Amino acid sequence: MTSEGKDYGKAAVARHRETRGKISIAPKMKVETLDDLSIAYTPGVATVCMTIARDASESFQLTNRANTIAVITDGSAVLGLGNIGAEAAMPVMEGKSVLFKALAGIDAIPLCLANQDKDSIIQTVRNLAPSFGGINLEDIAAPGCFEIEDALQDLGIPVFHDDQHGTAIAVLAGVINSLLVTGRKIEDTKFVFAGAGAGAIGSTRLLLEYGATNITLVDSVGIISKDRLNLTPIKTAMLETTNPENLHGGMADALRGADVFIGLAAANTVTPAMVSSMAKDPIVFAMANPIPEIWPEDARAAGAAVVGTGRSDFPNQINNSLVFPGVFRGALDSRSTKITTKMKLAAAQALAALVKEPTKENVIPWSLDLEVAKAVAKAVVEAA
Repeated sequence: MTSEGKDYGKAAVARHRETRGKISIAPKMKVETLDDLSIAYTPGVATVCMTIARDASESFQLTNRANTIAVITDGSAVLGLGNIGAEAAMPVMEGKSVLFKALAGIDAIPLCLANQDKDSIIQTVRNLAPSFGGINLEDIAAPGCFEIEDALQDLGIPVFHDDQHGTAIAVLAGVINSLLVTGRKIEDTKFVFAGAGAGAIGSTRLLLEYGATNITLVDSVGIISKDRLNLTPIKTAMLETTNPENLHGGMADALRGADVFIGLAAANTVTPAMVSSMAKDPIVFAMANPIPEIWPEDARAAGAAVVGTGRSDFPNQINNSLVFPGVFRGALDSRSTKITTKMKLAAAQALAALVKEPTKENVIPWSLDLEVAKAVAKAVVEAA
């Protein structure tokens, strides 16, 4: 549902049923004559093949590889829906493919794998890599998502786990402008995250690179602290750079006196009383989808100065769609083999800079602004 009460779920099913999905494939070459056929296919194509056989890098010039991204998932962590499997993940992957094309002119192919074993996924991506100019990993559950992405950094093409880094770039852009609006400095700001999955850990790492010094992660059990037992290796590793005060307890304890809340977890996990306990003019990014950790009107009534969500029907949509088209456009155009921290920081700063005069209601650009992907791509190319 939206703030106006329209049932977008029902409308989406009807539209998808009518169009039978969101994407199709269109040819670049016409095949209308015998000459056309002889050039596009046999016999002419044999010479094209042998040119690539002699030099594999020619595949970036003689095929569509240089403009094709694989959007790959195992369906284990889809949106706020959880482990719904490969087939059910396809509508989201098609949606990302639509945005790649509409916002950055990139051809993206959704590939939903019927296998959730990380080693098998790694090998599958390796086997598919020669067909693509880049790999967008999507909706793969933690901690496997970290290991899969790390293992694929030697492919020679950019591999980007959007739930980590797309989220992180959008969050940092929103934070940059929100701090400006509320008169804060990054090094003096206390951040609290709801969630310790891909998005929260990716965002924490990028905020720390930008200059943050005080970030606390809260998972479904409570604050991640040095005294917690049975933490996963990634959560244990994050304690080296987070929770400097060694806070204990739950979300209410973490938020007391905090400046910024960033929700990447579950619906309705933050109360107005928790927001009221935060520092003066707090920043609240309640990004759980489709239902946020706290509704924007409740957060504002409790004293929040800036409120963002992951939804498109409220102001300040902190959404990956602002990021991945431009990041991959820049990576493809620069023929980068990896997407580096420097590129991510540049993308976030470019995204924030598109809002010329930030206000409480406008700290991040509109998701469908066609200038966004251009600006992000330019920043990525320059950083590369």
